[in-house]
Amino acid sequence: MDKIIRTHLDSVHSENGQIQFKAYDYLMKETEQSVDWAYEAWDELVDGLTHKDNHVRAITSQLLSNLAKSDPKGRMLKDFEALLAVTKDERFVTARHCLQSLWKVGLAGRKQQKLLLDGFTRRFEECVSEKNCTLIRYDIIQGLQNLYNANTDELVKQTALALIETESDLKYRKKYAGVWKK
Repeated sequence: MDKIIRTHLDSVHSENGQIQFKAYDYLMKETEQSVDWAYEAWDELVDGLTHKDNHVRAITSQLLSNLAKSDPKGRMLKDFEALLAVTKDERFVTARHCLQSLWKVGLAGRKQQKLLLDGFTRRFEECVSEKNCTLIRYDIIQGLQNLYNANTDELVKQTALALIETESDLKYRKKYAGVWKK
């Protein structure tokens, strides 16, 4: 890992919002492609998922989702549940940032895709009693659409359409289905 990456990883924990955002922006761009330093940062990013600062939790969850493609050892298979737990964060904006990037885990391989589909399905079903259920469900359906657009796996599409059919409110069923008609 070079010094620039190390500095930005350290800056994720800064109390200065501008420094923290600059680090987030830089690292997200860096992790759009596979990187060779993923395992040097992995454990500290997993630790960040439960950090007291919700910004750190949001940033580390998004970075881990991006790093799934840089994980040939399959560590995500072990750490996915910790990542999924951030989708239930006490700060909804943090939960939503995680949820909106989580689909990228499914790009890392068949096992990761299955883990993601199972996690999204479970989350779709269990959020029914949560305050922001419709937003959570919308983000899940959108995430599945993003994954499908990237890999065109029919199982992803079938999963999304099956989840949409379980929505009892016709207004929201139509809204979720609209994601797939774009």
